[in-house]
Amino acid sequence: MTIEFVTGFFFEAIKITILLAAPVLMFGLVAGVLVSMFQAATSINEMTMVFIPKMLAVVIALLIFFPWMLKTIIDFTQNLFINLPGFIH
Repeated sequence: MTIEFVTGFFFEAIKITILLAAPVLMFGLVAGVLVSMFQAATSINEMTMVFIPKMLAVVIALLIFFPWMLKTIIDFTQNLFINLPGFIH
């Protein structure tokens, strides 16, 4: 294995990780901003009020994007196992 191969492999793994995490993080971010705007408009400063909408947003994001996430990680893993003999030399 060359240094270029290892660097490329880890770059691809990090790219897949970011792609898989992005939809869930974005839904959580949007939910947090919306709840914060609601709190600012109503002067309700309850810290625990943010958690339930964020958790619901994350669950909704997982329900929506789980098939795509599963396909992406399965494709990455299959590609890794198929090309494994070529990586060993």
